[in-house]
Amino acid sequence: MSGASAAGPVRDPAHDPAPPTGPLQALLAGDAPEDESADLVRVVDTPESRVRHPSDLLGMVLSAVGVALVLVLSVVAHGTTEGVTQDVQGFNTLLGRILFVPVALLEGLVVLFVPAAVLIELGVRRLGRQVVESICAAALGLTLGIVAGVLVVRLGSDDLVRGLSVWRDGRWTLTIPGYVAAIAGLLTTAGPRTRRRTVRWSWNVLYLALFIVLITGQVSLPGILVALLLGRLAGQAVQYVSGVRSERAYGADLVAAVRRAGFRPSALVRVRDVSAAAQPEAPDDSVTSYDADGVVAGRTTLGSLRLPGAPAASYDAARAGTGAAAPAAAPPSDPAAVALTRAGDNRVYAMFDDDGVRRDVVVLDGDRQVMGAVQRLWRALRLRGFDGRAAISLKAAAERTALLAYAAAAAGVRTPRLLGIGTADDSVVLVQEHARGAVSLRDLPDAELEGERGDAVLAQAWEQLRRAHAAGVTHHALTPDVVLVHRDGHGEPHVWLTGWEQGEIASGALSRRMDLTQMLALLALRVGARRAIASAVRALPDEDIAAIGPLLQSIALPPATRVEVRHAKGLLDELRAALVERLPQADVQPQNITRFGARTVIMVTLTIVAIAVVVTTMNFEEIAEAVATANPWWVGVAFLLGAITWFGAALTFTAFSPRPIPLWRATCTQMAGSFVSLAAPAGIGPAALNLRMLTRRGVPTPMAVATVALVQVSQFVVTVLLLVVLSIFTGSGGIVELPSRTVLLAITGVAVVVLAVMLVPPARRWAWDRARPTLEQVWPRLSQMLGQPTRLALGLGGNVIMTLGYVLAFDAALAAFGRSLSLVDVAVIYLVGNALGALLPTPGGLGGVEGALTAGLTAAGIPASIAFSVTILYRLVTYWGRVPIGWVAMRYLERKGDL
Repeated sequence: MSGASAAGPVRDPAHDPAPPTGPLQALLAGDAPEDESADLVRVVDTPESRVRHPSDLLGMVLSAVGVALVLVLSVVAHGTTEGVTQDVQGFNTLLGRILFVPVALLEGLVVLFVPAAVLIELGVRRLGRQVVESICAAALGLTLGIVAGVLVVRLGSDDLVRGLSVWRDGRWTLTIPGYVAAIAGLLTTAGPRTRRRTVRWSWNVLYLALFIVLITGQVSLPGILVALLLGRLAGQAVQYVSGVRSERAYGADLVAAVRRAGFRPSALVRVRDVSAAAQPEAPDDSVTSYDADGVVAGRTTLGSLRLPGAPAASYDAARAGTGAAAPAAAPPSDPAAVALTRAGDNRVYAMFDDDGVRRDVVVLDGDRQVMGAVQRLWRALRLRGFDGRAAISLKAAAERTALLAYAAAAAGVRTPRLLGIGTADDSVVLVQEHARGAVSLRDLPDAELEGERGDAVLAQAWEQLRRAHAAGVTHHALTPDVVLVHRDGHGEPHVWLTGWEQGEIASGALSRRMDLTQMLALLALRVGARRAIASAVRALPDEDIAAIGPLLQSIALPPATRVEVRHAKGLLDELRAALVERLPQADVQPQNITRFGARTVIMVTLTIVAIAVVVTTMNFEEIAEAVATANPWWVGVAFLLGAITWFGAALTFTAFSPRPIPLWRATCTQMAGSFVSLAAPAGIGPAALNLRMLTRRGVPTPMAVATVALVQVSQFVVTVLLLVVLSIFTGSGGIVELPSRTVLLAITGVAVVVLAVMLVPPARRWAWDRARPTLEQVWPRLSQMLGQPTRLALGLGGNVIMTLGYVLAFDAALAAFGRSLSLVDVAVIYLVGNALGALLPTPGGLGGVEGALTAGLTAAGIPASIAFSVTILYRLVTYWGRVPIGWVAMRYLERKGDL
């Protein structure tokens, strides 16, 4: 595709600059004779021989996720995977006899000849570094395979080990073949299938060999998948760390691509942002001359080049595509081209023809498109009003960029015209018009934005955006680097809009409103909120102005503008206030423009964690056995007593809350805490939900934190007091009879800990440092509650209900198996066991609570088997069985806007 003839398009004096003068002219002319320099193309650039592909990083993440998914499915869908394996192994014996020689042959090919063939080809091609990288990837893959096998055996559940094993020689054998991971890593690093013949055939041989060993019962299906994914992970990790050979178009290839676009350049100068903030140490670009056949005719470094009459400072300026040096504090000497490099993640070159016409060359590289496509896809998925189609391939990205550029130009927008397109290697070059004399809004001096001169610039910016919207074209990425300003000979401002590659044609109303919001925000960054609003009022109808208000939120802004807005604290609030001043009827309440936000992500994460915890930690056979042998009436009583704890916790929460909270909503919050506890340590989840409920009700954060801390402290105090009361007023002898052995042991342990803390200075200081922040938070709120004895008593009563509910539920679980202990012993076992189990930073004290409760019951004289069954039943009715109810409650509160 070409936009000009071989001699280039006709020069437009209004936009194209005069031929270069001074040092840059000397750079373009060089030292060659006049009759030779006319046929040479000088390229000022530093080619990158190796690059890190973002696709390798993305592949690493996907491989790791794939390994985790296979491991989960091997447990969850164990019956399915085992059934598939058994189906393909149905003719195991017969096929094993028939394919005895082929299986052995294929294993030999895979283990010996495949690596040898690939490494020999790389050696013949003189790719020594890639040989070393391939060997490293194979070693890393083998190591990952071995480590994965050891971890599964030592840390995995029985179901997980069984899912990755095969029945061999009368026993189950774990099969994660390390050699498969090693060869997969080697082939991944050796190169793509399309460019290495041995790599293509080696992958085919590997897949065939794996299919045969699978149907002959030597490996399991999940084991093969895990090994392949680990090998891919190893290979992509080595590629990303070491880098891969660059396939971008540089030098002669770049010149050839420009010529395919219909131009005959005399020089291509890499444009770089050499500001200290962007690139403190710009590379020393080399100057390479190419003849008409693309052969190198000469090479030197920019630092050693001697430009006639040029000062040393002009070398840095030449890197930015100019020959005029500028002071460090001044704007860039070629600000339009530098802004073009900042606006996108593409290479930019200043191109000169034989007739001296200045144009810009934007180079799209294939390896840069992966992460850009992922970012656009994520933004389209998360935000409403964006086109969900992302250009994955280089060709699709170039076509999209060209389409938007042509659409914007056809709409009458002042934007650099796309003049031609050429391809070479893994790059596409776009030759476009140069915005002569234009300066980006970021680099525009403040004097240019003052008074009427500045108002004219703002009006022009709005006018260009309105032209695009009138044709249904939206930009989606308005930043200070895509808005360029230049003045003509009469001093009249002209605004350019560039960087349309993320835009959209035939866009909807929401897309246009987001464009207006982005333009308003970036103008406010330069001239302030009031002037920006005033310029919008002059340029837009009232309905468009009113539509901006609900979108004044950071999520609607592109990343570059969002960062600057965050630094300018309070800017969005100032814009809302100025908008209301101009249009009092305008609604500035933020509109929900996201399909999902942080709350949805947290909710999905909690659900996934909950499912993973349930699947990997619960032994359904033991639970079923415990429930089957238990008295169902006592099981129901235990569940109801556990449910009463929600009411008690809600009563305390409403009593201590500084704002009125309906008891039903507070109870639902405690129910939701049963779901959150699956992904948070004991006590943390419910406290976080209480804090969220208070802040949503308008309680200031310091007061909300103090209230939640008071709830926690009151629960601890009531628990201790209740334990003392039970120990005194229970038992056959009442106060005369000594407490039981369990109570005495608990009291002795607590006494020892208290004495140790009081007598040892470091322990005393540590305890005080831990307790002081909580006391400082609680005391102001507690002092207020002391003046309201009714609410204080109500809160303490709720704690009593909650603690007794758990204790009685534990006692009911014990009665379900026909056993009984004194109430004080049950209370001590529960309270101490629950406290010890909560010390483990596992969700809901998982593991620790079960172990402590079982040990406590055994110490009290309950047989170990029954003690374990009691503990399992108790956790079922107070922890696992409440998860679905908690999930429903959390969804209800979310719909009501309380969380």
